[in-house]
Amino acid sequence: MMDPRALGVYVVTSGAFGPDRDHRALAHAAIHGGATAVQLRAPELDDDALLPLAIELAVACRDAGVLFVVNDRLDVALESDAAGVHLGQQDDPHHARRRLGAGRVLGVSVGDVDEAAAAERAGADYLGMTVWATPTKPDAEPRGPEGLGAVVEATTLPVVGIGGIFASNAALVLEAGAAGFAVISAVAAAPDPLEATRTLAGVLDRYRAAHGAAR
Repeated sequence: MMDPRALGVYVVTSGAFGPDRDHRALAHAAIHGGATAVQLRAPELDDDALLPLAIELAVACRDAGVLFVVNDRLDVALESDAAGVHLGQQDDPHHARRRLGAGRVLGVSVGDVDEAAAAERAGADYLGMTVWATPTKPDAEPRGPEGLGAVVEATTLPVVGIGGIFASNAALVLEAGAAGFAVISAVAAAPDPLEATRTLAGVLDRYRAAHGAAR
């Protein structure tokens, strides 16, 4: 089982917030701001454009001791030597697990206890679940802290909350039992993405100091 502490502050890149907030800039801000994980999520880029960026960020994250995963694009994740891939419900986690082997990380987005159980059977290493509504993931149904807590209780895998999470409410995600919180706009839309990541890392550090780091 993967170390759940690697999922504490999980920053997802986005290309929707302007040229000065591209995937590269956001990833490096996250790394230097104290993120424990970075996900490269770039549906607008084809594989030829995405691969060199993924290679660069895989090296940067590995050098910094930060988990690096690619969203959806299994081939890019493997070719870039990323730590793993994160898949949605439309993808095939069984196939991904076989191709990733035992040494790489497989994350799967889930919406309820049944989907969590299926992902665990398929070989997922961690789960992601939408907590609050967010325009960056409009199709995902928010389940609230209660729904998140139900999935945490039903699985042995670490769970990451995502959706509508900012420094002001991130502790609620941890209180529900999640291993960490994933953010997009809390960093990508912030005036200073690096400082925004530092603030989120501070939330995690204070929570762990008060409740213990074993979550």
